[in-house]
Amino acid sequence: MNRYQQSVATTASRTGSALAANKMIRNTYTLLAMTLLFSAATAGASIVLKLPHPGLIITLVGYFGLLFLTYKLQNSAWGLLSVFGLTGFMGLTLGPVINSYLGLPNGGQVVMTAMGATGAIFLGLSAYALTTRKDFSFMGGFLFVGVLVAFLAGLGAIFFEIPTLALAVSAMFVLLASGLILFETSQIVHGGETNYILATISLYVSIFNLFTSLLHLLGVFGGDD
Repeated sequence: MNRYQQSVATTASRTGSALAANKMIRNTYTLLAMTLLFSAATAGASIVLKLPHPGLIITLVGYFGLLFLTYKLQNSAWGLLSVFGLTGFMGLTLGPVINSYLGLPNGGQVVMTAMGATGAIFLGLSAYALTTRKDFSFMGGFLFVGVLVAFLAGLGAIFFEIPTLALAVSAMFVLLASGLILFETSQIVHGGETNYILATISLYVSIFNLFTSLLHLLGVFGGDD
């Protein structure tokens, strides 16, 4: 009887975990789709209005400030507003970047190719992590260090104006963003991340970095930088 009760309890626990994971996945990807659309809208408005880029300092302060606010409000309804504030702001900063590429002879093709490649990579990696349900948590430490190194190297490339280093950083971010998509999706599936607001932000930032890095690489290889 004890074994039977333990078996029932184990089955119920697994069922509950599966339902919680499915709900987490549904909420995360619904919010992610909404934030991507909102970010695209703000980027489009920035392009149409031809807004200037706010600059590195304002971009970093705005990004980290809104990111901190989102973490503070992650368990409240205000957290949703903060998510849209962050992704909308990132869309505004992306608009001038896209505009600079659209002004090139084959800029439209570069932008569309980067967008298509980003979508294909994200969908492919997400589908792989969701269907195989492999645990990629072992990648966490490596990815954290990699992002920190790439971020500092990127700042160095900007301040010291080293195009080759900037190109290498973009290539690094393509690999790191791809790894982060696998890691973050795995965290959602296996219960490592239980807050869909934070999960959405993590995936959004990975997609954003993947797109901008691909945009830079394609622009360079297209002979336009």
